[in-house]
Amino acid sequence: MRTTKTKIIIVDDHQLFREGVKRILAFEDSFEVVAEGDDGAEVASLYEEHSPDVILMDINMPRMNGVEATESLLQTHPDAKVIMLSIHDDESYVTHALKTGALGYMLKEMDAEAIVQAIKVVATGGSYLHPKVTHNLVTEFRRLSEREHKGAFQQNEIRRPYHLLTKRECEVLQLLTDGQSNRTIGETLFISEKTVKNHVSSILQKMAVNDRTQAVVSAIKNGWVEVK
Repeated sequence: MRTTKTKIIIVDDHQLFREGVKRILAFEDSFEVVAEGDDGAEVASLYEEHSPDVILMDINMPRMNGVEATESLLQTHPDAKVIMLSIHDDESYVTHALKTGALGYMLKEMDAEAIVQAIKVVATGGSYLHPKVTHNLVTEFRRLSEREHKGAFQQNEIRRPYHLLTKRECEVLQLLTDGQSNRTIGETLFISEKTVKNHVSSILQKMAVNDRTQAVVSAIKNGWVEVK
């Protein structure tokens, strides 16, 4: 039985970068790069011609940048799914991109596994942030909280969700909040990367969330993790 492939458009003004991403995606049988462009001004016409499932979009381009292109595209095609690609991990870039409507934010230092996972998550309706970006957003959350409380920020006592997750899953959830990748979590806990993936899948299912970003946000709100 033939499976439907996830159609992808890559928009980046650096051809060598586009070629590198295409080589990564070529190893995934379920992916198909249907078009590419080098400027945000092309996005709308490419989308209408190819109806992609996911658009990988550089945030910095010479004529129309990725944020502007995403905002314009979503005005006419609100169901479009965009993952922003950037060299910037500053939270101001991230929040601006997400407010515009991007569903993912990836750093260009990403490894192959991360970009594949991001596409799969976003294609199915979830959101995905590079682990380093997640950590920076958590740091910004704490900074804003400190300012709101005039420097007297004190996080309430951590209440690990042992009623919902196993002890190991709670450890993994904390490390996700710290912005660690699956590989780094495995090294920290002395378990395999495959085991980490299994724990993350279990956490998402038990917490009834779609992706690790939502899990981290929910954990912070519930006081289940330490904001470092």
